[in-house]
Amino acid sequence: MKYQPVIGLEVHVQLKTNTKIFCGCSTQFGASPNSQTCPVCLGLPGALPVLNKKVVEYAIKAGLATNCAISPRSIFARKNYFYPDLPKGYQISQYELPICVGGHLDIDGEWGTKRIGITRIHMEEDAGKLVHSDIPGLGGGSGVDLNRACTPLLEIVSEPDIRTADEAVAYLKKLHQIVVYLGICDGNMEEGSFRCDANVSVMPVGSDKFGTRTETKNVNSFRFVKQAIEHEIERQIELIEDGGKVIQETRLFDPNTGETRSMRGKEEAHDYRYFPDPDLVPLVISNDWVEDTRLSLPELPEAKFARYQSDLGLTPYDAEVLTATRELAEYFESCLTAGAQPKMAANWAMGEVTRGLNDAGLSISDCPVTPLQLVELLQLIEKGTVSGKIAKTVFDELWQNGGTAAKIVEEKGLVQVSDTGEIEKIIDEIMAANMGQVEEYRGGKDKVFGFFVGQVMRASKGKANPAVVNELLVKKLKG
Repeated sequence: MKYQPVIGLEVHVQLKTNTKIFCGCSTQFGASPNSQTCPVCLGLPGALPVLNKKVVEYAIKAGLATNCAISPRSIFARKNYFYPDLPKGYQISQYELPICVGGHLDIDGEWGTKRIGITRIHMEEDAGKLVHSDIPGLGGGSGVDLNRACTPLLEIVSEPDIRTADEAVAYLKKLHQIVVYLGICDGNMEEGSFRCDANVSVMPVGSDKFGTRTETKNVNSFRFVKQAIEHEIERQIELIEDGGKVIQETRLFDPNTGETRSMRGKEEAHDYRYFPDPDLVPLVISNDWVEDTRLSLPELPEAKFARYQSDLGLTPYDAEVLTATRELAEYFESCLTAGAQPKMAANWAMGEVTRGLNDAGLSISDCPVTPLQLVELLQLIEKGTVSGKIAKTVFDELWQNGGTAAKIVEEKGLVQVSDTGEIEKIIDEIMAANMGQVEEYRGGKDKVFGFFVGQVMRASKGKANPAVVNELLVKKLKG
């Protein structure tokens, strides 16, 4: 490849606060257009903003979790531009003195471990939303919904350290996981709670001078980010090799075609005429506030991933799956607190629990089988009361109708048979009915053994203790 892509990402994280960043209006998603507004978020003359303390707390959490330094003093600025859904004619953001600076995240993949720098994290307000085409009562056209105006955002800006679309996706997934673990963002990409602007350029391999970049705005899925970056890399290379020049511009991604298209010329910082907002005093953050926030941070996925392997003896795969979401990790750890063995709890949390949730379209918080119910079932397996196969039947009953594992086993007569005499009788009958297979096994066809195990389990309706079955079959088949 003659060209090296250079990629930097600007991620907008919508914060999970009850009210907006500079007023008391609700941030609830899906309300009727313009029903969650006030003079402040409508930009009416004389209305003054008041900073939401929770937004600052969430920004500090994000900074600490991404290895940033927290600025003891930061300033809000006005970013001036005109757009129909920006009622004030400017956006309150941060520019020269943001709240968090100089962080990083480490991403893992086929490239090994790579560190991606984070230039800054700053707080800002969101704009409103344009609603196009069919508007109830108005017919075709466009309308402005300002419910989203003044919703609190963090903008997390990476260094241009990313070199492939796969690295970009790995970085985004890790950042997404962190903000959801912190509880500062719901992570809903379809609703725009986590969205990305991708800055892409290409330069000749071996060069140290970056090419002209384009910015693809508001991409809201990992798959679309990958497609948008790969298309933009290919488009820029083709343009250069055909003798053209890449223009610095803002582009949009079309998920229907998998391509980007030009939106407008790219603005520079001076185009926005940034200046300190005269209605907001500088924000001063004490070291005590930072340290108190640090102590309140939950165990983050990277630390949890390492602990599950070192302390619990889980495999890297198990640890990765269980730490994928904070909710699944908490469910698993509740099982451990209730007395479950780590590996068995991990297998069931990743297996039957996750399967049931996927089939029912439920989140782990709505799981019908509680950790206590699951642990009781796992303890019945450990005691030999039920087999693993029967346990799945009991689990399904718990899922559908609740109750306790012990009561279900008792009422349905599912206790595992470990009596050697009873199992021997079943084995003798099956061997007598299948002497051909017995001779095959004694002639060296070991695979026939599985046939006999299946027949015994079927005859016992799954109740026979598998360990006892295997032990007795080996003795009897060998004669």
